[in-house]
Amino acid sequence: MNIDKIAEEDKLTIKLEGRLDTNTAPVLEKELQNDLYEVKNLVLDFKDLKYISSAGLRLILSTQKTMDKQGSMIIQNVNDFIMEVFEATGFIDILTIK
Repeated sequence: MNIDKIAEEDKLTIKLEGRLDTNTAPVLEKELQNDLYEVKNLVLDFKDLKYISSAGLRLILSTQKTMDKQGSMIIQNVNDFIMEVFEATGFIDILTIK
């Protein structure tokens, strides 16, 4: 998985490419722990994310809980496969997806 970060004042955009799974979720989790300190607006760009596993879903959920306390989180450019996963798991009702 490739992670590309763009920071603008209190906004952080993270573009993910590849797979968010058991092997890659810890890498993203470490990045988020280091970068979310003063972020008010987090944007996760899933344009090039091809797959998400339960480990990825857990990380998204914990990140959403963190951002609920300090600002907002938006997920954008979600492909049909990942949208189906969000719908099947009920995450579509928890997350802000554009």
